[in-house]
Amino acid sequence: MDVSHLIDDLNDAQRQAVTLEHQHALVLAGAGSGKTRVLVHRIAWLIEVMGTAPYNILAVTFTNKAAAEMRGRVEALVGQRAGGLTMGTFHGIAYRLLRQHYREAGLPQSFQILDADDQKRVIKRLLKALELDETQWPVRQVQSFINGEKEEARRPHNIDPGHNPIMQTMLKVYEAYETQCQRAGLVDFAELLLRAHELWLKNPTLLAHYQARYSTILVDEFQDTNALQYAWLRVLAGATGKLFIVGDDDQSIYGWRGARVENIRQFDQDFSEVQTVRLEQNYRSTNTILKAANGLITHNSERMGKNLWSSGEEGEPIRVYEAFNDYDEAEYVVQQVKDWCEQGGSRAEVAVLYRSNAQSRLLEQALLQAQIPYRVYGGLRFYDRAEVKDVLAYLRLLVNRDDDAAFERVYNHPPRGIGAKTADQIRETARVEQQSLWQAAQALVQTGLTARAKTSVQGFLSLIDQLDETLRDQSLTDQVIQVVSRSGLQAHFEKDRSEQGQSRVENLDELVNAVSEFTPDQQVDALTEAMAAGSNEGTTAYESPLAEFLAKAALEAGDQQADRWESSVQLMTLHSAKGLEFPLVCIVGLEEGLFPGQSAQEDPNRMEEERRLAYVGITRAEKQLVITHASRRRLHGREIFPQPSRFIHELPQDCVQTVRVQGQTQAYGRAVVPPGGQINQTDYQIGEIVFHTKFGEGMVTATEGAGAHARVQVQFKHAGSKWLVAGFAKLEKMG
Repeated sequence: MDVSHLIDDLNDAQRQAVTLEHQHALVLAGAGSGKTRVLVHRIAWLIEVMGTAPYNILAVTFTNKAAAEMRGRVEALVGQRAGGLTMGTFHGIAYRLLRQHYREAGLPQSFQILDADDQKRVIKRLLKALELDETQWPVRQVQSFINGEKEEARRPHNIDPGHNPIMQTMLKVYEAYETQCQRAGLVDFAELLLRAHELWLKNPTLLAHYQARYSTILVDEFQDTNALQYAWLRVLAGATGKLFIVGDDDQSIYGWRGARVENIRQFDQDFSEVQTVRLEQNYRSTNTILKAANGLITHNSERMGKNLWSSGEEGEPIRVYEAFNDYDEAEYVVQQVKDWCEQGGSRAEVAVLYRSNAQSRLLEQALLQAQIPYRVYGGLRFYDRAEVKDVLAYLRLLVNRDDDAAFERVYNHPPRGIGAKTADQIRETARVEQQSLWQAAQALVQTGLTARAKTSVQGFLSLIDQLDETLRDQSLTDQVIQVVSRSGLQAHFEKDRSEQGQSRVENLDELVNAVSEFTPDQQVDALTEAMAAGSNEGTTAYESPLAEFLAKAALEAGDQQADRWESSVQLMTLHSAKGLEFPLVCIVGLEEGLFPGQSAQEDPNRMEEERRLAYVGITRAEKQLVITHASRRRLHGREIFPQPSRFIHELPQDCVQTVRVQGQTQAYGRAVVPPGGQINQTDYQIGEIVFHTKFGEGMVTATEGAGAHARVQVQFKHAGSKWLVAGFAKLEKMG
């Protein structure tokens, strides 16, 4: 058999991983080492060489985008023989499992996915019903508690609050939340996996079916798994299944949302005869960048160990800029972008990374003034936008009248005269009678409401019933068009003539476009077919195209996706940069208390995760890396004088070139003398107002040099910041 197309373009370590026997395997894949290629070629090797049927392979990823890309690459390698392969995210696979076995899972057939925002709405209503003050019991904190407990596979009855009054109250809310979701047929993201995990544990025959089905399980980004995901995998693998996991403990940066780096570290202890392969050859960055990353991460004590290298060029040294303040820092970044473009690069090849979203403001301001296009990567995703979620809520009510979160979102949106008092009456009736909000509203219309309130509530209930009746046999696209129009949302948003209002209308139009392009699965996929073998409900996992579209929208809203932008500098947090790469990367704000953050100062585990985050940021750079820190910064409303980050000192010094600008710059109304004590030797003073014949009026913000070569930096009102040679600028002093 000719297998050259599967292994010829692999390096030695990749080839070793791809051609392993049928056994447990741990592939430690460093940044830029080709881990996706290894996963794709491993699946192809299993099918073509080892004779494993695609039907017996399960591949788990963390994003829908990654799953789609991987499936496409596998099909390109093995063609139609990839048919029957099951691939998806943890949540996507769990959802399909529950949809097929809803009865065994104790769910109604029409159960709906509850996204994070709607989950907050449910919790907010419960806190009010339980007479708990939101100032003492913040919704986000309660939500985090509930999701955290679920991700540790703990139901309320599994938790002993002891004599802790805070824990007792949290459990009370958790119990009420569970009751509410069960009654309304709602499943949040954490519940998807927990319910699927419990489904197997409570149904040994069903579990045995899936264990026999999936003899080989491949998992990407294993370092990001939480406790429940790891437990789910262990149960599914059982005594006979083989796990092929790919991950990098040095890139575990999501501990704050439940990821456990311990999972990858203890894998070879939890499973027998694990073969470990290290992918250390990097195909992304220069050797200088890799040497810096290696030097930094060695300061973490808890590591599995690897050393990145490249057969490519050494590359330029890493430039570390010591800014006078955060304004100077932003200006320096802008100059790096300009220099890059002047040398033939494009703006789209530049990324500016920061630890906190709040750091983007000055960067955005500086880029705007320089008229450099930029985008903030990872802004609100399409299905997260309020107006889109409004339409989806109406559609969800058509599928399931007992969806309380959807009811809450749209019962008076757009306004239809249902006031707060009436809404509270509906909620109280639902609580007392243990009903859904829809059922409570129906009951109150019969008796218990004022004439005016009755008319408004009945109007809303009738609208939903009429939409359901008249749209049931129409196409999915026509259903959405009619809901957008007849709900009043279109007219409501069209009244707002502002740019934001118009944007909302455009998003409604785009939703219709998304629906028109949506094609329900005509063929039963491998997972659904497998599930059908253990179910009496046949092979249909969805009741209707509308239900399938709503599931897709909810899953995509929970996915870590972002749009692609053309020819724009990309601003993003370091967490958002994971998995991306750019020729030029600028990492700003490397200062103690900012990066690493203050909370990590006394916690060794957090400090190691912060260092891993810096490692991730460094390894995003392909050609050039710029790191900045400021001697003075305004943070949280006050001026601070931070020390350079320890991460800068931990970089190998032969990889670093320290950059200092000779001069002065303006910092919040006062002149700052830069390191070295240079003084102003020009004829202009910091803060002085000047006039330029072309650029107009502006304020001197920095100076450098002396004599004929002296330069001044001026912040012009309309032209932004400019460096000018003092002898030729002909600046007129205004005061």
